[in-house]
Amino acid sequence: MVKNQDLRSPGVSYPSIDYENFWDWFVQVSDIEYHWKHEPTYLISQFAFLLGGLLTFIHALIKRQRFIYLWIGILLHGLVVEMMSYWVPDIDNFWHSQTPIIFLGQRLPLHIIFLYPCFLYQASVAVSKLKLPLWAEPFAVGLCTVLVDIPYDIISVNFLHWTWHDTDPNIYDRHYWVPWNSYYFHACFAASFTFWFHFFRRRMCSNKDGGKWEASTMWKEILCTLFASLLGTPGGILMFIPIYHPLHDVYKLHSEVTFFILFAIFLLIIWSGDRKAQRNNNDIKPKTFKSTFLLILHLIVHYTSFLIMPIFFKPEDEIAVGLKEPVGPCDKIVPVQTVFGVLKKRQFLCVSDYDEKYFDFHCIPKEQIPPHGSHWYTACGVPLQNQVEMIAIVSLICVIACCVFWNLHFNSFGDEAIATKLKATKVSTQKKKK
Repeated sequence: MVKNQDLRSPGVSYPSIDYENFWDWFVQVSDIEYHWKHEPTYLISQFAFLLGGLLTFIHALIKRQRFIYLWIGILLHGLVVEMMSYWVPDIDNFWHSQTPIIFLGQRLPLHIIFLYPCFLYQASVAVSKLKLPLWAEPFAVGLCTVLVDIPYDIISVNFLHWTWHDTDPNIYDRHYWVPWNSYYFHACFAASFTFWFHFFRRRMCSNKDGGKWEASTMWKEILCTLFASLLGTPGGILMFIPIYHPLHDVYKLHSEVTFFILFAIFLLIIWSGDRKAQRNNNDIKPKTFKSTFLLILHLIVHYTSFLIMPIFFKPEDEIAVGLKEPVGPCDKIVPVQTVFGVLKKRQFLCVSDYDEKYFDFHCIPKEQIPPHGSHWYTACGVPLQNQVEMIAIVSLICVIACCVFWNLHFNSFGDEAIATKLKATKVSTQKKKK
């Protein structure tokens, strides 16, 4: 056991950390200059999410009504997801790199708390302007969330912002070292939270005949928000059962196949709902409120941040010291319980035979690999296999995102589609005066 003091020198390795008290375990603060020296791109990513969290929160305050409950609910939903990921052994399969402020035994970076509003709040507000039927909206939010997530996932893992478990069967199939299940997860969990958030409002709130963004009494809204925050995770897990688990666990299909099956189903539901909305609302002209540009600003910062990383930075210069997959014997196998049976994975990272090509140990003095038992150790970034390809992929995603969010915000039914009754009345009165 090692005390939580000077742990961040490249090359150190320890089996565990000894925390002096609860607060020492709960939160750790470290020098930002250290992080800029060793992982500058990680700080850029953190800035993008902290700014996004602030801008989406300001947008929610401006819109008021249920938007503030949506923002808080998404934040709580994210905390539930993250804590389950750290403390449930069968899904404990990734480790964030260290940040200037980090919580829960140095597992939860500050910016990850605001990642979920950056993804889900952005998607929820933009999709609402399509005025889709209630049965289609959650699936559109799910795919829109994936669109915001893709550049973050691809760039961040290649720049060592976190590391994955090497042999976990649920994340073994990769795309640029990103598990296909990461996209599957974001689509399902975002759809689940969105469904529950609006479902409980329709069932519990007295003004259910009003607009879906009009708030009811505070206590009813708090209950709706808490229920959605808690049920978003199990709902997302259940959505893995009909497609992913039988096809992947039983019939051994690649996770890429299961994701695109899910993608196709979501897209068909969204398209059907969009056509229905257009038929029923073909006389509405879109109007954009100033608050929308807070969301646009965050989207610009978000996509720009992950585009400049492969252009101006090199992942081989990144050094990540912190908690990672424990190092140990190569022959130690443990079960992974799934709905359709038991799969297997190595209990430890086998440093002589691992398939995580986005890091190695070249930056450690004399390239000494971490000894068996190491849980806190140093990983070194490696060069991109094809820098131009990475830039091209992220550029394409940025172009797609630009087209999608431009159409959602400016070419759909506009901000009046998500206006509360109070604002809608004010706008209507102003039109009559004109």
